[in-house]
Amino acid sequence: MRRISSDMPNTDIQFYLRRQEESVANMQSKIAAQNRLNELRDDPIAASHAVRYESFLARLYRFESNTKYAMDHYNVTYDYMNEANSIIQRIRELAVTGANGVYTPDDLKLMGIEINELLKEFVSISNKTGPDIKQMFAGDKVFTEPFRIVEGTVQGGGDNMIVRVEYRGAGAARRTEIGDRTFLDLDIGGGEAFWAEKMQVFSHVDATDYRVNEPGAFYIDGVEIAVAVGDTLPAIVAKINDSSAPVKANIDPTTRGLVLEGTTPHLIRAEDKVGGATILRDLGIINGNMENNAPNWSNSARVFGGSMFDMVLRLRDAMMRGDQDFIGSQGIAGMDLALNNLTARMAEIGSRQERAEMAWHRINREIPDVTSMLSRETGIDMADAATDLKWMQLAHQATLQTAARILPPSLLDFLR
Repeated sequence: MRRISSDMPNTDIQFYLRRQEESVANMQSKIAAQNRLNELRDDPIAASHAVRYESFLARLYRFESNTKYAMDHYNVTYDYMNEANSIIQRIRELAVTGANGVYTPDDLKLMGIEINELLKEFVSISNKTGPDIKQMFAGDKVFTEPFRIVEGTVQGGGDNMIVRVEYRGAGAARRTEIGDRTFLDLDIGGGEAFWAEKMQVFSHVDATDYRVNEPGAFYIDGVEIAVAVGDTLPAIVAKINDSSAPVKANIDPTTRGLVLEGTTPHLIRAEDKVGGATILRDLGIINGNMENNAPNWSNSARVFGGSMFDMVLRLRDAMMRGDQDFIGSQGIAGMDLALNNLTARMAEIGSRQERAEMAWHRINREIPDVTSMLSRETGIDMADAATDLKWMQLAHQATLQTAARILPPSLLDFLR
């Protein structure tokens, strides 16, 4: 039973006044935040929709940032590759000039010296870093200088000349997400960008009776290829050809050994998976796993297919020897191979750039749409909110005035 006393009107009025003040404060908070959902109980269904929209909108902003980074990255990569293309074009011009038969051996040596200097600049470009201080052509080893110069003595050219250029980078593995479960390859490794010939690896191990004794796997260009107990060489060849690795395998009809051939000009990377069967080692392809990110080819294996640096070195050495026949045949042919692959890789970068731009435009069309949907669920009509706030304030003022009239006199009233 509720107790009746003279204090009841005061208590009731205080309760309703506090409730009105809370309503006014909530409305003021909604107007200040321009959001009608201060609490989940304000509109549970709209709140659940808003959470999903905010999550999706945050992902869109992340994807937009990723695509902008990718476009900038491709621009820098393309510029460096275009500089390399200009150098190769100049070296080819020198090769054509040196092959016409009107220049003396001394003239050819001078051309060879120029080619050596151009080669140094070529290596410098291949070791360039981007604005984020990461190597452009080292694959996912972004803090490792991808190409290393080895100097020595060259016939007719003296000491301290480049005799070999070694690749120490890795395969291109960095990707960026431009949509839900949609990725875009960022890098192009130096073993792909600056290669000239399709590599071929011939094993001299007769694998006619070869059988896999324990389960395991091996990697070709970063693609894992699993093998099972009892697999023969034809089964392994079939698994390589069915994989996504840019390499085709076959069996040498003479040696009955495994043959690997790249489908595009690039450095083939091969290694056995640690902790399992040593497939490639047993088949005579490698001696051990990769050293400096390049395959440790078996001593008995024959490996063909060089980089653009190899093509330039062969041409330069022919210039130093005065070998016009080599310059006019293999020298120019090597430069043509280098230009063809470099042009193809530049086109690949251009295609990725185009895709990134299309993704960026798509994302920037989606962001306003999702923002509008979120605003529809959480937004507040300022005109209606201002009107409601004014009515609440007037009602609260009227309540105060009414309370002042109906509340009974207090001791203070008598004291006055």
